[in-house]
Amino acid sequence: MTDELVRVYVPATVPMLARLRAEGLAADQAHAVTPALREWYAEGDEEELEYVAFTRAAQQALQLLRADPTAPRRRVVVSADLPASALGRGDGELGSSTVTLAEAVPMGAVAALHVDGADAVAEVAAAAEVVAEAAAGDPDAQFTVDGAEDHELEWYDVTELDLLLHAAS
Repeated sequence: MTDELVRVYVPATVPMLARLRAEGLAADQAHAVTPALREWYAEGDEEELEYVAFTRAAQQALQLLRADPTAPRRRVVVSADLPASALGRGDGELGSSTVTLAEAVPMGAVAALHVDGADAVAEVAAAAEVVAEAAAGDPDAQFTVDGAEDHELEWYDVTELDLLLHAAS
């Protein structure tokens, strides 16, 4: 019997991508379509649920940028297919898409890379500065974060990792 694969969306930064090939993507949490998310958004189809999980990973990438002021101001989300047995339950809260990762995501599990384009850098930089205040309920900070979220992340094939790293640095 094979272990079912689950698509996960892992928030990251450009420096984390630089270590992906050699070390895998080290992250404690990711986002996926969980039973809690499915129950909360019962009328959503699979594509809509995946978009919610992806968007939450992009939001969490802002927090990673705040923690690493030297990283290029671009949100990164790595889409990967992992065995269900490699995922732990998140917080279990209704609507949560959070899952825990038992180990680094190997390069071979990566399905796609998603990174902000150059046109989003200023808004992402501003949002990274105030993401904690937005989470605490500050409406002005939330407005700034929403400005960054207006930018869709660009899609890259895994084979484009080196090109992407060169362009995003």
